[in-house]
Amino acid sequence: MRRRSSGSTEEESTDEAVLAELAPVDDEERERSFTTSKFDVTRHSDTLDRRKVEKALSTAPLTQHAWTAEPATYGDVRSSEYALNPKLQATLEQKMPEQKDWRRSRMRSPWRGSVLTMAVTTVSVLFLYCIVRSVLTRQRDPKGCNMSYMSPMFEKLSDFDTEHTRFASKYSLYLYREEGIDEDTMVKGVPVLFITGNAGSHKQVRPLASEAAVYFHNHIQQDPEALKAGIRSLDFFTADFNEDITAFHGQTLLDQAEYLNEAVAYILSLYHNPRRSRRDPGLPDPSSVILIGHSMGGIVARTMLIMPNYQSNSINTIITMSTPHARPPVSFDADIVRTYQRINDYWREAYSQRWANNNPLWHVTLISIAGGGLDEIVPSDYTSLSSLVPETHGFTVYTSSIPNVWTGADHLSILWCDQLRKPIIRSLIEAIDVRRPGQTKPRADRMKVFKRWYLTGMEGVAEKTLSQKEPTTLLTLEDNSNSILSAGERLTIRDFGHSGKPKAYLLPIPPQGTPGGTKFTLLSDQPLDVPGGTGKLEVLFCSVFPLQAGHASTLFSMSMDLSGTTSGSTRLACKNAASDVIPLPASTRTSRNAFEGATPFSFLQYQVEELAEHQFVAVIDKTNAPDSGWAIAEFSDNRDSSLSADVALRRLLIMGLRVRLSANRSMVSEIKVPALHSSLLAYKLTVGAQACGDEAELFTPLLRQYLLDPHESKYFVNVKEANINFHGVAPFLPPPLQARSSASGLSLQLWSDPNCNSSIDITLEVDVFGSLGKLYMRYRTVVVAFPLLIVALVLRKQFMVHDATGVFITFAEALDLCLRRSLPILLAALSLIAISLGSVSDHAKPTIAGPLQWATNTNTTAMDFTKNDALLGSQDPFFWFLIPLFGIVSAGVCVLVNYAALTIIHILYFFYAFLTVRPAWIRNDDRRQRTTAPAFAAVSPRRRIITTGVLLFMVSTIIPYQFAYMVACIVQIATCTRALRLAKDTRSGLHCNFSNYAHSILILMLWILPINIPVLVVWVHNLAVHWLTPFSSHHNVLSIMPFIVLVETLTGGTMIPRITTSFRHVTNILFFFLAMYAAIYGVTFAYQLHHLVNIACAWLVAVHFSASNLSFSGLTHMLEGDDEEGDMKKRP
Repeated sequence: MRRRSSGSTEEESTDEAVLAELAPVDDEERERSFTTSKFDVTRHSDTLDRRKVEKALSTAPLTQHAWTAEPATYGDVRSSEYALNPKLQATLEQKMPEQKDWRRSRMRSPWRGSVLTMAVTTVSVLFLYCIVRSVLTRQRDPKGCNMSYMSPMFEKLSDFDTEHTRFASKYSLYLYREEGIDEDTMVKGVPVLFITGNAGSHKQVRPLASEAAVYFHNHIQQDPEALKAGIRSLDFFTADFNEDITAFHGQTLLDQAEYLNEAVAYILSLYHNPRRSRRDPGLPDPSSVILIGHSMGGIVARTMLIMPNYQSNSINTIITMSTPHARPPVSFDADIVRTYQRINDYWREAYSQRWANNNPLWHVTLISIAGGGLDEIVPSDYTSLSSLVPETHGFTVYTSSIPNVWTGADHLSILWCDQLRKPIIRSLIEAIDVRRPGQTKPRADRMKVFKRWYLTGMEGVAEKTLSQKEPTTLLTLEDNSNSILSAGERLTIRDFGHSGKPKAYLLPIPPQGTPGGTKFTLLSDQPLDVPGGTGKLEVLFCSVFPLQAGHASTLFSMSMDLSGTTSGSTRLACKNAASDVIPLPASTRTSRNAFEGATPFSFLQYQVEELAEHQFVAVIDKTNAPDSGWAIAEFSDNRDSSLSADVALRRLLIMGLRVRLSANRSMVSEIKVPALHSSLLAYKLTVGAQACGDEAELFTPLLRQYLLDPHESKYFVNVKEANINFHGVAPFLPPPLQARSSASGLSLQLWSDPNCNSSIDITLEVDVFGSLGKLYMRYRTVVVAFPLLIVALVLRKQFMVHDATGVFITFAEALDLCLRRSLPILLAALSLIAISLGSVSDHAKPTIAGPLQWATNTNTTAMDFTKNDALLGSQDPFFWFLIPLFGIVSAGVCVLVNYAALTIIHILYFFYAFLTVRPAWIRNDDRRQRTTAPAFAAVSPRRRIITTGVLLFMVSTIIPYQFAYMVACIVQIATCTRALRLAKDTRSGLHCNFSNYAHSILILMLWILPINIPVLVVWVHNLAVHWLTPFSSHHNVLSIMPFIVLVETLTGGTMIPRITTSFRHVTNILFFFLAMYAAIYGVTFAYQLHHLVNIACAWLVAVHFSASNLSFSGLTHMLEGDDEEGDMKKRP
């Protein structure tokens, strides 16, 4: 055992220091501060003259009592006097036996963890591993996008300079042209402005603009009817934002919106200039521009309409792709959260107006296209418009739903996906009408076009055209034709052309009024022929047409005579159904995916009420010779073809769902499961095989899973097993404008060959492991917010122990104490809150607004759009267990981060100890007399004050406070490294206390660092593009001053004093409130966590300075400097 020159061991010296800390303080000294004796703080502070410390210690009064009723008080006397008093030591040991444990705790290794801590960490790591593995391997949607090709040309519009916009030096405007097709830089079509997303390039416009140029050149330009209807080419413009980062910075988003409004005005002016325009002079000048936005570009497009420089009616059509409309992707920046709230409130307020004249957005249509599960950048749940726009003005659709696309798309492939760009361009061209100043059709007509191109046609909002048509075909049949099927009989055509001539099959339409309703369905592997076409199959809806005198068959544009040579005949006036055909992916024995490109099936579906004016359905085989192909048509009862499984979610989790479809089922069967509406769960579906006997089945089972809101459908061809996942009710999304139906939820639609006369078993079970991956996209921000709950509780426990015993325990030991009591109690309380929120009815739910949420909704409706902002972001009490689960995971993550920080600090300590010389006072065995560390006293208070002042001045003028925060984190790492060296070299309890304290502050700061990094990245990016305009919202000195002052205080080796008065509860309350806010509102308002921690740091600074000799005269004296400082530095 090592001994000092005085004869005492190092351990005895450590105990002496501890005992010295435990001496009481008289009332007169306690009144000098709200912490403890002023002399004690002096002993721990960065004193410039050791002689002042010794003088203060020599004049400190010796108390006669070793313990007082006031807990956690101690006087400032030399530890040696207590060490030489065995009687006093014995008294202390008798009255405070627990103090021995805390003395050992202070010297405890920061690496040491309890069995409970290691168990929690192990569970956390295993759970995170399962999530990562689930994301990478389970419930993965197949990728089916084909690459698109183009020959781009960009013409920079240099005239759009500083005379038009103040952003001309940062942003640029381009006109796209396709090489070899349209190389003329004159404007001549309809203006379309493409808005790139977060860190996107203006060149991302190429796939869409190229398709528009090629399609118009190859199809529309040679169609006189289309040109006469007002269809013209599309002039694509695009803005180069220098890859601005808009997802993390609200001011950048507003800057882009301001710039684009000025760009719209400039673009419209080009069409008024004869030197730049080649438009037909007889057409009205354009007054509006079509907007297409990708990712955050869609938010910029919506923001344009609320900017002061927006020209009224200059925007009437907006199409967005992978745009998070409902909420910001991350809430680290206050500006982006408030900007989102302002935008969404404006749109909701507009559509809540009773009269159209009061709605500034009445003429605007907004379409949101989502990529689905393949988009791992922006959760596709956030693309929902249900809380913003009514169905009359817009909707959300997934790429897997769009006919002939039928595949998901990731965040970038949604731009270049060849299958997707075709319907987008065709829908835009069809919605154009240059005969109107707005350059598009009226809003209602535009919505019809978009629904026809983007929806499956089986939705309730899809509009059929049959009732809007006039009969165009006169069908003539033999009077004695035996092709009329009996009522309820199914028509099955296995091969075409067996009769050697065209043949008509008539299905009588049943009467209306059947309970449950009746529907007509037809499915074929052949496309339905249009009037006058040469296809194999044509479907007509007919009524008897008596040809009377004076009536001529020339009333019809088409006449189809199938009567042959017979004299008697029946004439039917018919409408062609080809315009209502619904394409379905082909499902055969060789099919693997819906997007394979095979010729799609043709499907028709009508309710019998939609066929009220007709008497027959005529299915016409138009081939003259045997040919391949098949068709099935039937009328079926809705009650027999639809099944609603009213099973609770809990029962479904335990037992699953099993359904048997009977052998005499209809061709289309539907299973509705209203309980399945959450996007947090994934499922496994199994479809049993059917035996078709001697005749092979015409097609293999085809499955469609779909939701009513949003419009999300997925197709599974040749289905045997299927991964079922969807984007239904998601966490943190605002409620829809229109309440969802009680029957809404997951629906499964199955097409199967009804001629097999064989039952089919369907099994649906929850995929627990696959569901873990769904937590990643919906709760990513929890990784930042929830661990701060753990860190705040740990710091609270550390300060409680320190105020009670004078020992600042390690982070690991405090975490172990929290895991044993405070954390389980808090998680249980939060779980009860989550259950109670879910159990209250929607009508009785109170408005949930963040305590620090300054902006509020301005919409006048009674709908509470903030009720999903708290806790798990859901009103469903079923998922209450996620709170303790996140708590366990966060505790394990905190342990890993703590060990990572310890590893970094110990590595730095190794290099620091290797490159520097051990202080002389340690080599001379003078550790017992030292109360402060010379390494921390090397920098004078004067220099620190000047450094802090300069840094704060730079924050207020040049740099954002996020940069200063990063500097503070680096300085704190250096402080922890120096503190660790002193603690290891001296093995002093005082230095161990300070090392543990500095390390815990570093852990707290590290959890706030991710909130500040995004804005810092934006600032660095602006420097790279030479844009030096400051961020108006990020130069608030008060947002960083407490951090800087606290870090600067710690660089002097100042240990925070104990608080023995009632003010100690302030520390407790602050950290407890921080923990609660991080758990309840940390995801929705993550930026507030920085300000809350900032307030806590301000309190710690106040505690540091409360017992110091700081005064105005003393501050002036430090700034001027004195000789004593130089005297101290000269001493060896």
